[in-house]
Amino acid sequence: MTARIDHLVTSGTFSLDGQSFDVDNNVWIVGDDAECVVIDAPHDAQAIADAVGDRRVLAIACTHAHDDHVRVAPQLAQLVNAPILLHPDDHVLWDMTHDVRPDGELSDGQQIHVAGTVLEVLHTPGHAPGAVCFHAPELGVLFSGDTLFNGGPGATGRSYSDHPTIVESIRTRLFALPDATVVKTGHGDDTTIGAERQNLTD
Repeated sequence: MTARIDHLVTSGTFSLDGQSFDVDNNVWIVGDDAECVVIDAPHDAQAIADAVGDRRVLAIACTHAHDDHVRVAPQLAQLVNAPILLHPDDHVLWDMTHDVRPDGELSDGQQIHVAGTVLEVLHTPGHAPGAVCFHAPELGVLFSGDTLFNGGPGATGRSYSDHPTIVESIRTRLFALPDATVVKTGHGDDTTIGAERQNLTD
């Protein structure tokens, strides 16, 4: 069976630098009827576990460690018996939310194999120092976390973020992908690499 992408939205808050905001987060589940990878673990562990069902979860792969993307990662890991993977450059953010470290590390160029397809890790710092995207070339899809949205780059106005860095990440890593690549974001609607080229400014 070919890998498919399941999607759910969970709602909660994002808190950093002494402020909190209500947010809706996308959760992406890549796999088939037997196994899957969960991308990000925001707000509601049980809802994500219910979407997974009885499939084997190979990993909970975190695009970055802002609390609205990892808040329920340890709880979800227990529910589905899966390791949490995070780029080590984001431990500084992870430690603001959790007192236990992730189970494993993500690195640039790493490949996660699931249901006959590959998720390639692209380190794309800027929104967060350890931000990553996951490229699934066989599916024609990029899971961009908060690095690239429908409308342009992710926010860089808070601690541990940097606008020139995110622009460089998008230009050198993401815009190297085919224009037709569908971008599935951490918040909001899908876009494509081609559509976002015109939305990027220095």
